[in-house]
Amino acid sequence: MAYDADVIVIGAGLAGLAATAELVDAGRTVLLLDQEPEQSLGGQAHWSFGGLFLVDSPEQRRMRIRDSHALALQDWMGTAGFDRPEDHWPRRWAEAYVDFAAGEKRAWLHRQGIRFFPLVSWAERGGYGAIGHGNSVPRFHITWGTGPGVVEPFERRVREGVARGLVRLAFRHRVTGLSRTGGALDTVTGELLEPSGVARGKASSRTVAGAFEFRAQAVIVTSGGIGGNHDLVRANWPERLGTPPAHMISGVPAHVDGHLLGVAEAAGARMINRDRMWHYTEGIQNWNPIWDKHGIRILPGPSSLWLDARGKRLPVPLFPGFDTLGTLEHIMRTGYDHTWFVLDRKIIGKEFALSGSEQNPDLTGKSVREVLGRVRQDVPGPVRAFMEHGADFVVEKDLGVLVRRMNALTEKPLIDEADLRREIVARDREVANPYTKDLQVTAVRGARRFLGDRLVRTAPPHRILDPAAGPLIAVKLHILTRKTLGGLETDLSSRVLAEGGAPIPGLYAAGEAAGFGGGGVHGYRALEGTFLGGCLFSGRTAGRAAARTVG
Repeated sequence: MAYDADVIVIGAGLAGLAATAELVDAGRTVLLLDQEPEQSLGGQAHWSFGGLFLVDSPEQRRMRIRDSHALALQDWMGTAGFDRPEDHWPRRWAEAYVDFAAGEKRAWLHRQGIRFFPLVSWAERGGYGAIGHGNSVPRFHITWGTGPGVVEPFERRVREGVARGLVRLAFRHRVTGLSRTGGALDTVTGELLEPSGVARGKASSRTVAGAFEFRAQAVIVTSGGIGGNHDLVRANWPERLGTPPAHMISGVPAHVDGHLLGVAEAAGARMINRDRMWHYTEGIQNWNPIWDKHGIRILPGPSSLWLDARGKRLPVPLFPGFDTLGTLEHIMRTGYDHTWFVLDRKIIGKEFALSGSEQNPDLTGKSVREVLGRVRQDVPGPVRAFMEHGADFVVEKDLGVLVRRMNALTEKPLIDEADLRREIVARDREVANPYTKDLQVTAVRGARRFLGDRLVRTAPPHRILDPAAGPLIAVKLHILTRKTLGGLETDLSSRVLAEGGAPIPGLYAAGEAAGFGGGGVHGYRALEGTFLGGCLFSGRTAGRAAARTVG
């Protein structure tokens, strides 16, 4: 039986595009399958903020950030916390990825036309010891053009492959089976779904219009994770993170459901670290949703008071932007699955950014004029829209009224006005001096020593109850599903491994389906800016490795 292509790539997200682009460069023919319609090409990367993890970059050096390979590796390993026998390949991938981020990554991206916003951001600051979790220095490089700007060069290379007759794009193809001929995995079967004209991100029809079977010398799985499947998220929820949330909102569309991971397992692939996951604690309900349960993540500066459901400040160092999963673990042991930010207009105007390409039209549209306009605004337009329309936002001049409206957003009134007032007044007294015992105030002052934070991300310390800084704002925060940190176990050539550790001939995996490499390159926690880059690095690796073995 003849082959339909040299390689079949399953999943037209960023990892799939990167793999296909490399195969095209090697002159290989590719059949690129995806269950969604063509308008969803690029997958979740399209919706992203476009942050990329780079080490000792020109952007960092211009901002007097002293970074190094050794410091980045220290941060990665301290964050990952690898401690399992199955962490062998994830650890090797981590070492390779830090090498890439500190080496050719930026130049490779630059050659393809990707450029970066000049101010480097500081995500996942940690707050523990030097060898613990977190970035020791700012490393979050925002792509000029956000997520679409990351996708564009790889989509362009793939479409050039289509024009050359090397790539066939096959949308609405839902893979349900992987099988072998003579020991090598070479056959892909599935359901042909009816055409769909829904907009990107909207739920497409699952009506089956036919069936398909394709054969190739190699198959690369790049189908993403499980973040849109809340039942599967709860089923894999680790005990260390407490009780699974009864209520979650979604940072990804419903079709990110983990379906193909089960198909690969049925074909003999080994799935590891399925209990490692990355969900955000600063989620808000999108007032203008695209998909079901659509949530947006607040990218906060460090100044907002973070309160549990009963109005108590979260413990040190669980400040905004410091330790995502440490905060998640604490929240899920309180008996509630929501928290609150309490702040004022001065803080929200300086410190709130919203994750997502659609929430940052200035950066996504590459408009210098609009970016400068954002800096001059007291509150950026997308944030102001949430203040006016968002179901989770309460804006009031008076603290008593604020508390009453906060309590109206929960089943029972959990916040005591007197207790919250005492908490805020105590914190406000601490800003009267340049020194303090309040470690959050110390962290804010430390952040402002970094030029990027002082310019656009951290408000000067001030009294939250100062009327001149008002009005007061409360934001109800939800758990927002996002990334799968475990995945199909792969070696450094992206070959998928079976139980026992032997590669499955002909089968490769990349992106979130492979835990961004090895079955869990991040370990237990991530450093941020590492998801898109992980898709690119593992997709590139898989494409190059498959190209070497077919022909």
